[in-house]
Amino acid sequence: MATIPDKPALEGLEKIWDERWTADGTYAFDRLRAAEVGREGIYSVDTPPPTASGSLHIGHVFSYTHTDVKVRFERMRGKVVFYPMGWDDNGLPTERRVQNYYGVRCDPSLPYDPDFTPPYEGGDNKSSRAADQIPISRRNFIELCEKLTVEDEKHFEALWRSLGLSVDWNQTYRTISDETMRTSQLAFLRNVERGEAYQALAPTLWDIDFRSAIAQAELEDREQPAAYHRVAFHRTDGHGDIHIETTRPELLPACVALVAHPDDERYRDVFGTTVRTPLFDVEVPVLAHPLAQPDKGSGIAMICTFGDVTDIIWWRELDLPNRTILGKDGRVLADVPDVVTSDAGVSAYAELAGKTVFSAKKRIVELLQESGELIGEPKPFTHPVKFYEKGDRPLEIVSTRQWYVRNGARDAALRDQLISLGRELSWHPDFMRVRYENWTNGLTGDWLVSRQRFFGVPIPVWYGLDADGERDYDRVILPEVSQLPVDPTIDVPAGFTADQRGVPGGFEGEQDIFDTWATSSLTPQLAGGWERDPELWNLVSPFDLRPQGQDIIRTWLFSTMLRSALEDGRSPWRTAAISGFIVDPDRKKMSKSKGNVVTPADILAQHGSDAVRYWAASSRLGTDAAFDPQNPTQIKIGRRLAIKILNAAKFVLSFPVPDGAEIIHPLDASMLAGLDRVVADATAAWEDYDHARALEITESFFWTFCDDYLELVKERAYDRSTAGGASAALALRQALDILLRLFAPVLSFAAEEAWSWFHDGSVHTAAWPEVRGIDGDPAVLSAVSRALIGIRRGKTEAKVSQKTPVAELTIQSPSETAALLRRAEDDLKAVGRISEIRYVDGAETAVTDIRFAEEA
Repeated sequence: MATIPDKPALEGLEKIWDERWTADGTYAFDRLRAAEVGREGIYSVDTPPPTASGSLHIGHVFSYTHTDVKVRFERMRGKVVFYPMGWDDNGLPTERRVQNYYGVRCDPSLPYDPDFTPPYEGGDNKSSRAADQIPISRRNFIELCEKLTVEDEKHFEALWRSLGLSVDWNQTYRTISDETMRTSQLAFLRNVERGEAYQALAPTLWDIDFRSAIAQAELEDREQPAAYHRVAFHRTDGHGDIHIETTRPELLPACVALVAHPDDERYRDVFGTTVRTPLFDVEVPVLAHPLAQPDKGSGIAMICTFGDVTDIIWWRELDLPNRTILGKDGRVLADVPDVVTSDAGVSAYAELAGKTVFSAKKRIVELLQESGELIGEPKPFTHPVKFYEKGDRPLEIVSTRQWYVRNGARDAALRDQLISLGRELSWHPDFMRVRYENWTNGLTGDWLVSRQRFFGVPIPVWYGLDADGERDYDRVILPEVSQLPVDPTIDVPAGFTADQRGVPGGFEGEQDIFDTWATSSLTPQLAGGWERDPELWNLVSPFDLRPQGQDIIRTWLFSTMLRSALEDGRSPWRTAAISGFIVDPDRKKMSKSKGNVVTPADILAQHGSDAVRYWAASSRLGTDAAFDPQNPTQIKIGRRLAIKILNAAKFVLSFPVPDGAEIIHPLDASMLAGLDRVVADATAAWEDYDHARALEITESFFWTFCDDYLELVKERAYDRSTAGGASAALALRQALDILLRLFAPVLSFAAEEAWSWFHDGSVHTAAWPEVRGIDGDPAVLSAVSRALIGIRRGKTEAKVSQKTPVAELTIQSPSETAALLRRAEDDLKAVGRISEIRYVDGAETAVTDIRFAEEA
């Protein structure tokens, strides 16, 4: 046991106890005991792996604390806890950070330079423009990614330790390690073998800055300025023009049809006819489709390949040609579409070739004005536009060859299975399940899992080359499982030699990597040893808990559910706990793009980890919490509570418990009976994932214990030679023991510090308190507390010290309350320095007629 300090303080506890917990293996996963107790005696967590690119923000602290408090509760309940930590290293954010941090960009055509030194280190780089970044080989770039993410992970772990996350740091994984690559590639090969993964040339949402395909789950709408341009298409039957309104006039060369709603009377006579496009004079059909909106613009729209997602639907369902004019760099392609044959059309297209979308739009509007085919002036407005959630410019749609995994968008049986598995899952809060179902039911296409980037898990395929050295996409070469992990750009497939790479009749490796979610969707498998450690996998899966933010239900939760359903036909977890957002004082979600993110290191240093944990745990799951770094009221309340716990523990422990002490006093029994209720109610809240309610119940009782009970019994406790004094000392010690365990999941450092003053071992491995069935009436303490408030108020109003002796006072109360007060009258007299108490009947409890001793 530790020595009680003269002046208990929170400062420095994080470092002291983190080192002690690490040395003692307090949070280590006990595999031998896990094997003994079996799956039902284990509590396993599919912990979110934070993206190791930059810094953690206060939102991470918020949601990860929600997980940790529940884990600590389950550990104290006797469960063998499997609580790993992963690092999500790969992905676009990491590449962008490396580019800016080192002043480099990847050029796969360059050779590897083993002696390469980056031009910048961190803050020395004054520009993040690609033009200012030095091109380096893919291998050099990946090495820098590896270097920086390892450094970021060290900082992340240090912050998590200071916050007090009770993870087992021996159970960590990285989403870019060889073992992770093997697992991810193996799962993909299984998908291919079962026909769940396939490759297709199709319209793709494309980020022109990252030069990569983007999946539906990574989209976000942002309000952007736009304008409606009213344009004249010319009927080929000579009956005048049809006017359409478009926000994308620059895509006129890509127009393949006009479309209106089949019930729109204005256009029924033109369905099945053709029109000629303005400027380019290309004949296109006029068609009907129910997605056309009669009340939007002129009610008839042009279908381009591709202006938006609806264009893709129309193109696919109406079986239209593809006339893509935008390249992967977001500029208009140089080659004139084959269907543009007129001299005027070719000349007009030449005005657009090579231009960005913005410049092409400006020029084509000028051309339409010159030709008289722009009707009136453009009409400005704002509307939502699709962006990659981490991108800076609107997405374009280009035709590319990509890898997909079936997700239920076009498979009703799979979609129904995913909905059913979601309903079997226990959601906290339950309404988050609706978001999952809405996303699943609203999918419009299969999951695009390939990315045109560099730092990630390679897609493990090669392609045979034909006699002309071109890829034969019907000859996909897969590795043997024993070869995994593989990098197709370096490794050679079975049956070939290295000198056959890139030559006719030889092979070529896939250069694309997996989308980061394609790996993160396997976090249960990565952490739990799937196909690597079967014993561990059977012990921890399906996991008990998936904790995460609400914004990634559509990405991480859905994709993990999908991979588990495809592989095992089951949910990967039993429970999903969804945290709310952190918002700024104006109730706006904190995000790096908005510039209102608060980093937690300074907050933790200034207020202490227990105070921050208290703030986080005070919010229920699924509920957004406002955070004002200039006035963190809830954090200050948490710090005050943590300090009070230390001071109260020191005071309680100043009363030794005599041998043979028993609870004999009604007030002591009342307090402990009330604490029994707290244990029951708090435990029920913890079991229901309501940590905020559990904390509220415990904290409320604790302040009553400190402000009322402790004050009431301290005079009696000082005289430990009497049975009443021994009873008070014992009750105080028992209450402290239980309260520290109740607070331990949230105020982990203060509880551990105070626990160490009178116990060996950690409070975090102590047994969770149980209802003891104390024979006492909680109403006694409640009644005495109300009377004590009245006595204190009376002295305050009389402008005398609380220590001023009272000769006599009258308590007006119902007879039942008076009976309760008489049972603890000795303590009430002692704390109030009262010689005589008179009782009179009254409807409410009130203290009247105080006569102070000096007046006598």
